[in-house]
Amino acid sequence: MEDKTATSTTPMLTGAQSLVRSLEHVGVDVIFGLPGGAILPAYDPLLDSGQIRHILCRHEQGAGHAAEGYAMTTGRVGVCMVTSGPGATNLVTPIADAMMDSVPMVAITGQVGSAMIGTDAFQEADIRGITMPVTKHSFLVTRAEDIPLAIKEAFYIAESGRPGPVLVDITKDALQASAAFSWPEEMDLPGYHPITRPHHRQVKEAARLITEARRPVLYVGGGVIKAHAAAELAELVELTGVPVVTTLMARGAFPDSHPLNFGMPGMHGTVPAVGALQQADLLIALGTRFDDRVTGRLDSFAPGAKVIHADIDPAEISKNRVADVPIVGDVREVLIDLNQTLRADGHIPDYSAWTGYLTEMARKYPLGWEEGFDRLSPQKVIKRIGEIAGPDAYYVTGVGQHQMWAAHFLPFEKPGHWLNSGGLGTMGYCVPAAMGAKVGQPEAVVWGIDGDGCFQMTNQELVTCALEGIPVKIAVINNESLGMVRQWQTLFYNERYSNTDLHSYRIPDFPKLAEAMGCVGLRAETPEEVDAVIEQAMAINDRPVVVEFVVHKDAMVWPMVAAGTSNDDIKIARDMAPKWEEEEL
Repeated sequence: MEDKTATSTTPMLTGAQSLVRSLEHVGVDVIFGLPGGAILPAYDPLLDSGQIRHILCRHEQGAGHAAEGYAMTTGRVGVCMVTSGPGATNLVTPIADAMMDSVPMVAITGQVGSAMIGTDAFQEADIRGITMPVTKHSFLVTRAEDIPLAIKEAFYIAESGRPGPVLVDITKDALQASAAFSWPEEMDLPGYHPITRPHHRQVKEAARLITEARRPVLYVGGGVIKAHAAAELAELVELTGVPVVTTLMARGAFPDSHPLNFGMPGMHGTVPAVGALQQADLLIALGTRFDDRVTGRLDSFAPGAKVIHADIDPAEISKNRVADVPIVGDVREVLIDLNQTLRADGHIPDYSAWTGYLTEMARKYPLGWEEGFDRLSPQKVIKRIGEIAGPDAYYVTGVGQHQMWAAHFLPFEKPGHWLNSGGLGTMGYCVPAAMGAKVGQPEAVVWGIDGDGCFQMTNQELVTCALEGIPVKIAVINNESLGMVRQWQTLFYNERYSNTDLHSYRIPDFPKLAEAMGCVGLRAETPEEVDAVIEQAMAINDRPVVVEFVVHKDAMVWPMVAAGTSNDDIKIARDMAPKWEEEEL
């Protein structure tokens, strides 16, 4: 009997076919994933897609971080797809990571049949409930006909407003059932109306405060990069001469080579960046959230400063520090309006005394490192990687000491070339995120800079890289320990090194491990070998490369503000602090 419900314009498709067709409609070209029982129906039509490349990861966490890396380097939504139960729960960490760092990502998970939900069925987990606090939005789809709208809305939510992760959990029976496929023209999202255009009256008030300030600082966060507002930020700096500090997530939003960039503020920030915020009379906070790692003890942060706070997320305004001038809107739109307003006003004060003070502070307290260890200096190794690979490369880190050294010593001249787990601090982020970054920018050089601890969490994705032709370059900074934790034990726990020694001098043997996974494995243990192995890694572009740098375990990250203390208590080395009383404005 002929099916009268299908027409040439509304074909009958299974839910699985509808899912693949919907993903093609929203422009997906890459999915990072791992199949399993509940999602298996979706993998069958995926095989027939001429548009979507599926990259088979070795762990679901790797798939999630790879989707993040892809999103960070392309500005598009990253996509990962896994099965129910443990497959879905293995995605919780990258979903939380994407939420904290505002990364647009859609995570598609299979779910047990709708009639079995709540019965503790095999591989059942309430992934929607589990991830509710760490997703921007989530869907549970139980009918095939609802799949196209869910996908369209998921991608819109993920990339609009403040970007973030969206979960689409689809039951197995919804994937197997058939329904007429129709791509929805409209979306049904009552209450979701991201504000992008700022209120001009607030921008005008911000301009007034800028022209009245004597010691203003541009406190720049990752939202400037998300908003593609680097050019507008540069225009504001050139127009006003206001000094700039860039948070960990904003490195590259403004060139480090510019004389008005005083580096990264916060717990491991530069002395002039920390000092600029503490002694400012006006903070122009752009796309940043006054994170505790920047503010230190909040009640002592920037005590004499008024605050202009511009952010696309109204929930961030005045959450940690009350804003004198709150501006809700896309940071790029805010900067366009602010630049126009300041130009029309025509009166920009001379801030040369203030910037001269910060410049002198930068001269007096430069970034550096201790020499004289019997092994390589990790800071020098990372600096040489940056000098040889250059500012056009993409740099991805894990979390810990190597992350902070990379934030200080790599060449940050362009936005979007720096990837790290800032808000969640996820060890294991580097290798899979570098894989995703290389997929997003296949012609670019991608360096992952990882610690020996982080590397041992997710290095299996190098197998994926080798088999899929993704030639990333990974530097393993091997200090044989969980370095940042060990640093805290040195400073705050009387050098009692409880469970931070990884014994990783030769276990594992990182170059051999790399070779076993289809990569080139290299090692440097002396200063004379460093440049040679970096150059060798740069010359290999047909396979992934892992370079182990054996460094000293007692190297520390300086400057440092101890957790829970005031930024005024910053140390430039152990038991050494800037002499603030000798500095005069």
